[in-house]
Formats: sequence, structure tokens, C-alpha cells
Amino acid sequence: MRFDSHVVDLLTIAAELVNAQTCDHAGGRPAHAPTGPGLRDELGRILVRDEGRPVVEDRDVRVLARFAHDARRIFEAAADEDLGSAAVATNALLSWARPMPRLDPHDDTWDMHFHGPSDRLGDGWAAGCAAALTMALGSAGVGRLGVCSAPVCDRVYVDRSKNGTRSFCGLTCQNRVKNARHRQSRTT
Repeated sequence: MRFDSHVVDLLTIAAELVNAQTCDHAGGRPAHAPTGPGLRDELGRILVRDEGRPVVEDRDVRVLARFAHDARRIFEAAADEDLGSAAVATNALLSWARPMPRLDPHDDTWDMHFHGPSDRLGDGWAAGCAAALTMALGSAGVGRLGVCSAPVCDRVYVDRSKNGTRSFCGLTCQNRVKNARHRQSRTT
């Protein structure tokens, strides 16, 4: 399943929001979500676009934290191939994020974007990412949402590989597992 670039961007941002706020372990090490100004700065880095880094207010932090915790359940259920739980979690997310489709001008064309119940930063991103997760779950792309299979890592990812067989959050974990297997094979 291939998503258009806008959906891929939103799925990637959804994974980054989840990883920034909900990981207990990343790459074999304990992970600690930033707090206060550090969290606002990290969220601003994730949400930066052509127009620059957005100002992330306290209300946006709360909305994006709620999104991240709800979206983690979706990634985990999809990774476990528990589509019923993923659908229930997605419907719960949709009920509060309330994505609303709208056509927005882009150069000489019109692009469909999902907007939130308000024009606030957190509402808009939560709604757009919720819509993208819904599109992934409602398509053959459901298998493209995953949780890293490396030991001591719970980062989520979106599998954009051609064959859809990704099982790690990134090269660091992939190399950790590969090196551990190699060391194990040399000792046996």
C-alpha cells in the first residue's frame, strides 16, 4: 500500500509524537520524555514546517500528549495484528480529535487537509495525524504501523519499505540485533 506524501508525512509525525512522549526505552537504553520547556521545544522541532518552528503552548502540549498516548495504543495493536483493538482505539481518538476534511489552496491546485475542532496548533496536528492513522488502518497499510522488535526498545515506526518487512525503529536497533546474533553465532 502506498500512501500519498501528505498521509506519509502525518504518519511519520504521529510516530515522532508517540516516540517523543511515550517511550520507556529507545535503542537499548532508558528513555525519558522531556518536560516543561524541553518538551515544548521537542514538539516544536517535530512540527516545524516551511513557515518555521511553531510556538507550542501549554494547551497544545496537553492535546499532543493525549494524542501520543492514544496513538501508541493504535501502533501497538496494529503491530500485534489486533485490528479490533486498533479500530476501537482509533475510533476513540477520532471522537475527541474530530478531524474535519477541508480543501486548502496549494499553488494552482487544491489539497485536502484535515483540520481540528479549533485553529490551535495541537488540535490541528492531533486531528490530521488521527485521520492519517485512520487511513492506514482502513487500508492494506495497517501492517505498516509497528513497534520496534529489538530488545529494550519500544519506539514506534511507519514501515515505508517496498516489501513491508521492517521490524525495527531504525538502523541503530537493527544493527544492535544483527551484531548480537553475530556474536551469539560465534560463541556456539
